Amino acid sequence: MPLLIVDECIACDACREECPMDAIEEGDPIYIIDPDRCTECVGTYDEPACIAVCPVDCIIPDKDNVETMQELLYKHKQLMEEEE
Repeated sequence: MPLLIVDECIACDACREECPMDAIEEGDPIYIIDPDRCTECVGTYDEPACIAVCPVDCIIPDKDNVETMQELLYKHKQLMEEEE
């Protein structure tokens, strides 16, 4: 399932820089994760890079947008093909 940034976000920019899929953008007042681009780093890293670098632990699974591992891998593949 794609990830979600909650209100505790301090807009430090750490997560945006780490996202390999460019799924995180600056919002007002907190950052936003594009669920169409978020693969939870499946296909790139062992764990979501944004969660690993977040200093306030404000990135959580989006329970309203559940995806299987196969769906995340497929999305990763599609996004990588778009960038070629």
